[in-house]
Amino acid sequence: MNVIFVLTATGEEVLEMVSNDVAGLLAAVKGENVTFPFGSFKYDFHTLDHYLENDVYRQELVIYLKEDLQQLTSL
Repeated sequence: MNVIFVLTATGEEVLEMVSNDVAGLLAAVKGENVTFPFGSFKYDFHTLDHYLENDVYRQELVIYLKEDLQQLTSL
């Protein structure tokens, strides 16, 4: 399934990937934090979108992330 990570505050798409273990991925992002080379974020919420592409219905998981305020204050 196509998975997209989006920053809730700005709507900026930070990563697009494909995963066959959506349940495991959701469990992982709901953990302590989600870290990218440019910062650390917390899980906010997710949506499961369905869309039609070339006459085929597809699913896309969109995971929204918020800034990790604890990390920002400790710098």
